[in-house]
Amino acid sequence: MSAAPQIRTALMENLKVLHLPAMRECFEQAAQQAEKETLSYEQYLLELSERECESRRRNRIAALLRESGLPREKTMANFDLKRLPVKAGRQLKALVDGSFLDRQENLLLFGNPGAGKSHLLCALAHELIAQGRRMKYTSCAMLVQDLLVAKRDLRLSKEIKKLSRHDGLIIDEMGYVQQSREEMEVLFTLLSERYERGSVLLTSNLPFSKWEGIFKDPMTTAAAIDRLVHHSVIVELNIPSYRMEEAKKNRDPAPESNATN
Repeated sequence: MSAAPQIRTALMENLKVLHLPAMRECFEQAAQQAEKETLSYEQYLLELSERECESRRRNRIAALLRESGLPREKTMANFDLKRLPVKAGRQLKALVDGSFLDRQENLLLFGNPGAGKSHLLCALAHELIAQGRRMKYTSCAMLVQDLLVAKRDLRLSKEIKKLSRHDGLIIDEMGYVQQSREEMEVLFTLLSERYERGSVLLTSNLPFSKWEGIFKDPMTTAAAIDRLVHHSVIVELNIPSYRMEEAKKNRDPAPESNATN
């Protein structure tokens, strides 16, 4: 049975004032279902509140995803988990629950170019966002440029504080492009300020032994590595390049048919 027009109008207005859009949208359909199934008032109210909570959860996740800057296509569904080394696979299962973020632990992914480091890290971040975690994705090159601009405008501390609001800061392709000393100084400042305050998740195709080429100075390099490694999980993807494997498949000629004309 539908509500009387005046009751419906008043209820719609109240739900609007209370900012309950999902309940406003479904209360009539839910009422008809409750009447059909002879649900109690409490069961009906529970159904409405659960729909509102689910709607808000979906909206929050969508907002977190937009804010994160993550590539939308790099998800677990699009990653071939069978390519992972056994140890890396076990580590991934332990990381998906996101508890490492609560401990402010870092996640460092190393491997050859094309091994899938960026995709795997982004896929993990998608899973964490689905749990309500606040993540931020950026390439190392873009990050240092943003930090340099902030330093020039005398707002570097404000920019670093803004990044600190995220549970996890994803820095992709660390050392992929050689940076200047000034660029690495602002990056080191960020890592120092974030140390034991928030998780850093990064990918690099360079082992620590070659990081002096990134930070330009042995002391700064050692200090940066020390801050990242302390309280960290290190994942190594020592596997062939996915892109090279795909290119090889495309180059290989198809088997000749035995059929005769």
